[in-house]
Amino acid sequence: MPADFDPRGQRALRLGVGTALCLAIGFGLDLPIPMVAPVLGVFLLASMNRPLSLKAGLGLTLVVLFTTGSGLLLIPLLRYHPASGVLLIALCLFLAFRHGLRGGNNLVSTFLIIGLTMISSAGTVDFGLAVTVIEALAKGLLVAVLVLGCCHWLFPEPPGMPAPPPAPLLPAVEASRMALRAALVVIPAFLLALTDPLGYMPIILKSVSLGRQSCVTAAHGAAREIIGSTLLGGALAILFWCALRPFVSLWMYFLWMLLFALVAARKLYRLSPTRYPPSFWLNTLVTLIILLGQSVQDSVAGKDVYTAFAVRMGLFIAVTLYACLMLQLLEPRRRAPRTPRISIRRPFGRLKRSQP
Repeated sequence: MPADFDPRGQRALRLGVGTALCLAIGFGLDLPIPMVAPVLGVFLLASMNRPLSLKAGLGLTLVVLFTTGSGLLLIPLLRYHPASGVLLIALCLFLAFRHGLRGGNNLVSTFLIIGLTMISSAGTVDFGLAVTVIEALAKGLLVAVLVLGCCHWLFPEPPGMPAPPPAPLLPAVEASRMALRAALVVIPAFLLALTDPLGYMPIILKSVSLGRQSCVTAAHGAAREIIGSTLLGGALAILFWCALRPFVSLWMYFLWMLLFALVAARKLYRLSPTRYPPSFWLNTLVTLIILLGQSVQDSVAGKDVYTAFAVRMGLFIAVTLYACLMLQLLEPRRRAPRTPRISIRRPFGRLKRSQP
């Protein structure tokens, strides 16, 4: 390949094909919580331009098992001392977000956040359900790692491309403020999931995605970006569902997801430039996968898909509006510059009035 080859086309193909493959494998193998595999695949494919070796992939899976298993330790505290348990989880969420913002591994911090919320809330109802969630996360990550390697083999990165620069290290005060903001975004969804973990698990995934997005989004224009991506993801999910209904099969599910993911990937990598940043299109794609995957599972279970979708979309919008509120409240206020006073001195001092 020539030295000036633009790698964005290869990356967009990797993201689109990899997302569709993760979705087809997750639903085809009937993995527990099958939408977890494509969601994790999107995060991996969008953040990594290098494939993981088998050793690194297995190591990451083991790390995920340990980090998500931390939620099991908090189940007795949530059952017998719920107030203390919620406060401890809030503190751990703050520390996990801060670890990622201070130069730590973002994937590890994300899985730690998922373990603290999804697994601990599921364990308050049934310990076996919490173990099932851990199994779903481990299998979903393993599928995402394998698909990442396959997509890099199909669409390799041009030789000689430099590694992406590391994220800038935030000052301690700024990282703490943003970590607090992200933790406050996730906490309400976690409290809601304590009442019905199976029903509100998609809300936790959505809130974790919003928490990650709040770490890279400034308050200026945040409402347009976060709410817009959520509404666009919901509209695309409706369009996807209408397109899938005439030919319901796993093959068509894969092909339609491939089309929608490629369109989002072109926007994300600015092959088709828009005024929205990449985080907007990443959040749109994640919202589409969560809403659509849960609707497919509702259909298999014989539930009313349209009512469940309307309720879920309303909750997504409520969580998003709350995230925008946290962005506005915890954004530092900029003081207006003070206008210096200009004193004019009279060259001859004060004039005295002359007596008549």
